[in-house]
Amino acid sequence: MHSIRAGILTGIDIHEIDLKQHYPHKQPVNLAHFYPWMMPSMPFIFPRQIADAVISKAPNLLAKPLVLTPFPLKKQLLLQLSRALLQEALAQGALAFLTDKWVAIEVTDLQLSFEIGYQQGLLVRPVTAADVTFRAKSDDLLLIAAGIEDPDSLFFRRELSIEGDTELGLQVKNLLTSLDHDQLAPVLKLGLSSVSKVLVWLQQQSSTKTAIYL
Repeated sequence: MHSIRAGILTGIDIHEIDLKQHYPHKQPVNLAHFYPWMMPSMPFIFPRQIADAVISKAPNLLAKPLVLTPFPLKKQLLLQLSRALLQEALAQGALAFLTDKWVAIEVTDLQLSFEIGYQQGLLVRPVTAADVTFRAKSDDLLLIAAGIEDPDSLFFRRELSIEGDTELGLQVKNLLTSLDHDQLAPVLKLGLSSVSKVLVWLQQQSSTKTAIYL
């Protein structure tokens, strides 16, 4: 399997791009696995400016159609995604602590906010009167969903904000940390894995002036 290597433009100091550089408990990023047409000997220079632009502009492009989408449609999509992510917890009855409680999720860079609750099944509604609010950017929430980042790390780095009922917030955070991503539906697991690895790769290029060799 081909690996991704990064080095300065002179080709000196080559090293493998590795998720472990930022996320020690995960596997190396290997874009050649997702894009086999990229030959290992083909140089591919990916300027830092492009990585910065993709990371900063993509949420803005997604936010515009989301703002215009009626909430009933967003509700159905959010319900399907939440059920897929929490299917094991639902099957085990592990969401009973959410009964008659509402957790607000605010995706700050997508201008997306909603509340999720539980009453013999998951419920989604517009932000009304949440007991606790989780606030973060879309890339951080994606990495949580993919199992690459954990809520505790983001919270201590102040990239995840939790406001409101402290006990409920802790229960929700523990639930997210305990999710077994190997139990996700294959399509969802593959999608989250592919997108999150590309995201981490872009973040790495944005944080260092390197040339990429595949």
